[in-house]
Amino acid sequence: MSSKRRKIRVSSDEASSKGLFLCLVAITSLFICLFLLSLWVVPYFGFDAIGPWAKWVAGFFVGVALFIVLSASIGLLLSATTGKYLPFFRKLRGVSVKLFLPVMIIIGRIFGISKNKIRSSFIRVNNELVLSEADTYRPDQILMLMPHCLQNSRCKIRLTYNVRNCKRCGKCSIAGLLELSDKYKIHLAVATGGTIARRIVVERRPLLILAVACQRDLSSGIQDTYPLPVFGILNLRPHGPCLDTLVPLDILEAAIRRFLDSRYYPESVDSGPISVPPLK
Repeated sequence: MSSKRRKIRVSSDEASSKGLFLCLVAITSLFICLFLLSLWVVPYFGFDAIGPWAKWVAGFFVGVALFIVLSASIGLLLSATTGKYLPFFRKLRGVSVKLFLPVMIIIGRIFGISKNKIRSSFIRVNNELVLSEADTYRPDQILMLMPHCLQNSRCKIRLTYNVRNCKRCGKCSIAGLLELSDKYKIHLAVATGGTIARRIVVERRPLLILAVACQRDLSSGIQDTYPLPVFGILNLRPHGPCLDTLVPLDILEAAIRRFLDSRYYPESVDSGPISVPPLK
C-alpha cells in the first residue's frame, strides 16, 4: 500500500453548507447538555431520600456524559473547520456520527430546515474528513456500492446479486460503472436497501466504500458502517427519487483515483493532479 497521499480538491458551495453543519452541531450540543443537566438538577432535592451520596453519584455520571458530548462536539467543530481529525477526538467520532445527526434533524425541523439539506451538509463534512484521513488502497480493499434505482426501470435483468448480468445496453449508468470496475479492478455491487448493503459490506470486508445514493441512504449508510470510512456521492435524479437515477461518473472516477494506490492504475491513466467537481 502506498503511503503517499494525493490531494483532492472539492470545489462547491461549501461555505454555506459547512456553516449550516457547524451551527447545528453547536445548537445540538447545547440542547443535549441542557437535557443532561436537567437529569441531575430536577431530581437533585429528591436524592436525599436515598442517601446523601446519591445526588453526587448522579452528578458524576451526568458530568461524564457532559464531558463526552462537549468533547465530541468540540472535536467535530474543529475537525470540520480544519478538515482533519485531531488525535484525541478521532475516538469520539462515533458519538458525533451516531448521536448528533438524528438530533440535528429534529432541531432543524424546529427551525424549518429540511432533512435533506442537513444530510447533505453532513455528507460534505464527512467526505472532507475521509479525504483528509484515508490512505490509498489496493483495488480489492475498495468497494463501489450502488443503489438499485440506477438500473433502468424497464430492464428485466436482475442485478442485485450479480451486477455482471448487465448486458451493457447503455440505457442506464450500470454500463459505465462496470467499465470503471473493469478499468480499476474494483468490486462493484448493487443493493436494494440497507440490509443487503450491510450484508455486502460484511462479505467483502472493504477498507473503504465509495457509495452513491440519495441524502437519506448515504447519511444512514455512513452511520451504519462506522468506523469504516465512506466517501459519499449524491446520485442524480432527473425523474425524481428512486426512479432511473444517474451516477456522476466523472466524480466517481476522480474519487477512485484519489483512494486507489497508483501502483494499480491502468497504464493509460495519467496520475497527475486530481480534482473532484462539486458534490451537488
